[in-house]
Amino acid sequence: MTADNAIFIPPYKADDQDVVVELHNRFGAEAFVAQETRTGMPVLWVKREQLKEVLSFLRGVAKPYSMLYDLHGVDERLRTQRRGLPAADFSVFYHLLSIERNSDVMIKVSLSEGDLNLPSVTGIWPNANWYEREVWDMFGIDFAGHPHLSRIMMPPTWEGHPLRKDYPARATEFDPYSLTLAKQQLEEESARFNPEAWGMKRQGANEDYMFLNLGPNHPSAHGAFRIVLQLDGEEIVDCVPDIGYHHRGAEKMAERQSWHSFIPYTDRIDYLGGVMNNLPYVLAVEKLAGIKVPQKVDTIRVMLAEFFRITSHLLFLGTYIQDVGAMTPVFFTFTDRQRAYTVIEAITGFRLHPAWYRIGGVAHDLPRGWDKLVKDFVEWLPKRLDEYEKAALQNSILKGRTIGVAAYNTKEALAWGTTGAGLRATGCDFDLRKARPYSGYENFEFEVPLAHNGDAYDRCMVRVEEMRQSIRIIDQCLRNMPEGPYKADHPLTTPPPKERTLQHIETLITHFLQVVGPGHAGQRVVPDDRGDQGHQQLLPDERWRHHELPHPDPYPELPAPAADPFGDQRQHGRRPHCVPGQYRLRYG
Repeated sequence: MTADNAIFIPPYKADDQDVVVELHNRFGAEAFVAQETRTGMPVLWVKREQLKEVLSFLRGVAKPYSMLYDLHGVDERLRTQRRGLPAADFSVFYHLLSIERNSDVMIKVSLSEGDLNLPSVTGIWPNANWYEREVWDMFGIDFAGHPHLSRIMMPPTWEGHPLRKDYPARATEFDPYSLTLAKQQLEEESARFNPEAWGMKRQGANEDYMFLNLGPNHPSAHGAFRIVLQLDGEEIVDCVPDIGYHHRGAEKMAERQSWHSFIPYTDRIDYLGGVMNNLPYVLAVEKLAGIKVPQKVDTIRVMLAEFFRITSHLLFLGTYIQDVGAMTPVFFTFTDRQRAYTVIEAITGFRLHPAWYRIGGVAHDLPRGWDKLVKDFVEWLPKRLDEYEKAALQNSILKGRTIGVAAYNTKEALAWGTTGAGLRATGCDFDLRKARPYSGYENFEFEVPLAHNGDAYDRCMVRVEEMRQSIRIIDQCLRNMPEGPYKADHPLTTPPPKERTLQHIETLITHFLQVVGPGHAGQRVVPDDRGDQGHQQLLPDERWRHHELPHPDPYPELPAPAADPFGDQRQHGRRPHCVPGQYRLRYG
């Protein structure tokens, strides 16, 4: 599939300074404080009074920054080394992306603990609505002018702001939980939907509207997801989603994990993504630590990531067809997923959540016989995809129920922060594997599937074609798997050989050291099965054990020695012992 008016994506240029020149020309160089990072983009601090004007300029500049890729906060109170940066108890960052430039910029603003107020930017980017609610929920930062600043991750009755450093990280740090009758009634009443609070009317000119809870436990929700529907008869007039049931508190858990021990948590950010969730995290840590992995590691990582893209898309395909009205295909897609998990289990030892990628490599080498298993799967799946398309996706009933339904264009998709297949279904040819290659993707031959209507049907067809392209990539991995080690020979990731430790004390010391170096920020974003997921780490200068790591689109801030639910929407998940850190996952 192709789009008639696909946007041209220029070659990627990391840390593009063109936008800095434009900002200096418009506002003057004295209006900004540049921060040295390893995020691959310019990071500029601005004063609160100029924040909205600067952001509006970037939204309207030639080749605009049309997507608010992420917006989140950081508790800076434990940072000891400012290195010329503005004084701040808290900070808020705005990560902006320009498709036309294929480049990013980050704007940051500092706040004092006694004055946690910022202007809302929902009038510039609509998706700031959820992000600003999240920052208020997690940090208590107020956004003046927000249309409905309320809890989004936590229940309405929750007390405190969990991502503040003085907020307990373990349940044992709280008083024992008890549920009295009065508290139960309070919780039940807080869950009651109030249409007027959301600007919705209870009746129209000639009829009363019905408000219906769909979820959080409903088979068609495919997970713990609540959405309140406003109905006029059988027609859905409006809806209000409640995404807090999906919040696992990943950022808070990350604050007390080590660099390595957080890897299993990443598997569960998107429970279908498996090792795809490991990848942006380990890439971000490797970038901070200056670790370059062998070519074989890149190839293995790519192969397993594409396997999980397929297993996720197969579940999407089966349940998609089921929701439209056909029952049997979901059983066949689960059979195909079983074949994929047979390969995944043989290679990693696990199925759904392998936690198999490591900082500097993978857990172990490919086992004997892996190639035959992969070959059998590569030969099996294409015929099955043809059958799904012929029997179900070309069915007139399915097409009648999906074509033209829930359609949006590229402009709307960018304004709402849509990534992945949901964006490419509108004709926007933006896939990070092509636009900003990583892990050797530039060495593979594959196409980026596109559509042009941006409706429910096109979003499905793009995913089906993505599975075909994943098979092409896996086949190339099979035929061109390099020889060599499965992990980097780097002192920060791999213990030195025993014989070397008996000869040089330096080799023994490195085994006990963690990532050492100046404070930095690092980031890595990759496209996973549902959209773009990123991990960013903010590191002060103190030495400590280590830490690791979306949302995403991601932000940990650690002291260290050196370092939708339905697929088209964005989901956010979100301490070692000495100094708490900050983690941020960005998932799009």
